[in-house]
Amino acid sequence: MSFRSLIQEMRDEFGSMSISRHGLRSSRSHRGAGHTPRASAVGPAEALQQSCWTRLPPELLREVLVKIEDSEGCWPSRRDVVSCAGVCRTWRGIMKEVVRVPEASGKLTFPISLKQPGPKDGTLRCFIRRNRTTQTYSLYIGLTEALADDGKFLLAARKCRKATYTDYLISLDMGDMSKGSSTYIGKLRSNFLGTKFTVYDAHPPYDGAVVSKSRSARVIGLNRVSPRVPAGNYPVSHISYELNVLGSRGPRRMNCVMNSIPASAVEEGGKAPTQTEFPRSNLDSFPSIPFFRSKSARIDSTASQLPTQMEEKLVLKNKSPRWHEQLQCWCLNFRGRVTVASVKNFQLVASDDNGPANQEHDKVILQFGKIGKDLFTMDYRYPISAFQSFAICLSSFDTKIACE
Repeated sequence: MSFRSLIQEMRDEFGSMSISRHGLRSSRSHRGAGHTPRASAVGPAEALQQSCWTRLPPELLREVLVKIEDSEGCWPSRRDVVSCAGVCRTWRGIMKEVVRVPEASGKLTFPISLKQPGPKDGTLRCFIRRNRTTQTYSLYIGLTEALADDGKFLLAARKCRKATYTDYLISLDMGDMSKGSSTYIGKLRSNFLGTKFTVYDAHPPYDGAVVSKSRSARVIGLNRVSPRVPAGNYPVSHISYELNVLGSRGPRRMNCVMNSIPASAVEEGGKAPTQTEFPRSNLDSFPSIPFFRSKSARIDSTASQLPTQMEEKLVLKNKSPRWHEQLQCWCLNFRGRVTVASVKNFQLVASDDNGPANQEHDKVILQFGKIGKDLFTMDYRYPISAFQSFAICLSSFDTKIACE
C-alpha cells in the first residue's frame, strides 16, 4: 500500500467516526414514539479508541510517520504530514519530533518554520505577489522549478501609511492582517524619508529578548474566549539605505543589522537563534489546517539564547553590481531567477566587517528581484528566516524620497 493510500484510509476512517453521532441522531428522529430504541451505537470517542490506527505500537507508529515524512518533500503533498499531526496527541507528539527545522531539512511545514533560519545547504525559493489596489503583498513558496506558479501561501503584509512613517503589518492570514489579529506576527516600520527601517517581531526571537521601549507592550485580543496574550515589538533588524546626495540614478546601497543573529552565524559551526514555538494560548487560533509547534530533537534548544549585548551582530550588505558596457546598465548574476531590470533588485551577503574576507562571505543570503509587473522572486538561506527575509524585501517596495 502506498503512503498516499495509507493516509486516505486513515482520513476515511476518522471521517466516518465524526459522522457516527449525526447518523445516530438522524435514525432516532424517524422512529415512532412507541418504538423502543435499539442498543446505542458506538460514539465517536469509543470508535476512536477502537480504531486500529490508535492501537498501533509506538515503535511501529514512529516508523510509519518517519516514512511519511521522508516521502513528502514539498507542498501540496506535504499536507499529509500535517494531517498526521492532527490525528491525536500521540501522533502529534511523534510528528513534532520527526519533522526537522528548515536549517536541517530545507522544508517549511508548520507556521513556526517561518520564524526559523533557512537551510544551510541550498536556498528556499519563494515569490511575492503585489496588489497595488489593496496595498497588500503575499509571500508564497514555489511548488515547481518555474519562477512563479500557484505556490503555497506563507505570509501576507498590508501597507499602512501614516503622517510621519509607514507600517507594513505581517500576518499568517491573508484575510486578517490587523494588529489585533491572533495571526499577527510582526511588522516593518519606515521613517519619513523611507531610508531607515526597523523590523519588529511580535514574539521574543530568543530567550531574554528586550521589548522595544518606543512603544508599550501590546495585548492581542483573541477572537475566541481564551487568556489574553501579551505581545510586544521586539526589534530583530535595522535596514538603512544610503542617501543619494548627487541625485543621480544608480543602484541602491543598503545595510541590514540583524539584532537577533550573531556575526559568528555565517562562520563554520556558527549558530543562529531558533524560535521553537509561538505563545501557547495562540496555537489554537491559527487559520486553515491545524499546524502545530515544531521542535527538532536534533537541534539544541539552547541555541535560542543569544546574549546580543556580548556578541557582535550580523551585518548584511547588498552585493555591488558591475557596470555592463554593452548593455549600459548595472548587472548582477541572479542565475536566471530575475528577468526584469529594476532598482528594487538586490542581493545581500555578509559584510566583510564581520570577519576576514573569504569565500563563505560571498554566499548570497537573500536575493530579491522582479520577474513581472507585480511579481517578484525571493530566495533566502541560513541564518535568516522567511519572516525576516519578507520584511527586508518589503523595505525595497517603499518609496525612498532621498535615495532616487
